[in-house]
Amino acid sequence: MKKILISLAVLVLTGIGFQKSLLAQETGTTEKTTSRVVEDGGTGAYSAIMSTDASLTTHTIFRPKDLSAFGKKEKLPIIAWGNGACANSPWEHINFLSEVASHGFLVIAIGPMPQEGQRGGGRSTSSQLIDAIDWAIAQNNNKDSELYGKIDISKIAVSGMSCGGLQTLETAPDPRITTAIICNSGIIGDGGGMPGMPGLKKDHLEKLHTPTLYLLGGETDIAYKNGMDDFSRINHVPVFVANMDVGHGGTYSQPHGGEFAKVATAWYKWQLKGDKEAGKMFTGDPCELSKSTVWKVEKKNLK
Repeated sequence: MKKILISLAVLVLTGIGFQKSLLAQETGTTEKTTSRVVEDGGTGAYSAIMSTDASLTTHTIFRPKDLSAFGKKEKLPIIAWGNGACANSPWEHINFLSEVASHGFLVIAIGPMPQEGQRGGGRSTSSQLIDAIDWAIAQNNNKDSELYGKIDISKIAVSGMSCGGLQTLETAPDPRITTAIICNSGIIGDGGGMPGMPGLKKDHLEKLHTPTLYLLGGETDIAYKNGMDDFSRINHVPVFVANMDVGHGGTYSQPHGGEFAKVATAWYKWQLKGDKEAGKMFTGDPCELSKSTVWKVEKKNLK
């Protein structure tokens, strides 16, 4: 009798699974993962995961998988990220963002979490960077959140690539921002640019109030002239520009985000964690990055 009941239960469960499979095929939906490891989780001390959260399905979260190391003594600084082409998905940058997160950062990128092999994802707006910051601060204060009390809400970076770099510049005047990284980007001119891009003018640069890093792809980078022109105009805050001859695409999709991730991570460590050793990449005369065979650098107002 027991065997008959067990067999019936298996048949029922199998039927349910088959019905779900048919429904998925009919509606074009599939089971979606809520978190996964990108590459090997990064080279930092804290193996990272990429995840989505029910309270922020409009964004993708990169963070250390094990949060037990964070709390009273060490906290996670916040990094908000805008994507190239103002895409509403970070699929092009997941290696880079996972690597950064593995060094002990909470990275929140615009766009829902990309599934395996997913490309594209519509358009985004600068306000989504503010949404990311607001969410992180709320999570730090929410006793029901696994991030409760683990986030350093006084250390916030805004960053982005190409059109996402313009979103970064548009958001950077927010008084909560601690530092900004502008990747393969720069203000195009007097509000010019493709439809959907932030229509910033060069006088917007006067609103920057934090140390700012520009990462550019050399003279073949379509944003090179704009970024270098920005650098030449910024005289009131510390600013550093680094060029690597890789063009507009940078090294984001290379293993662990390539050279761009190494430089960006050092900047984040210095600016958001007070890591003076990491800061040596940018300080001193000459600074350590200037000794590199692949980077060309300039800086202003950096002691």
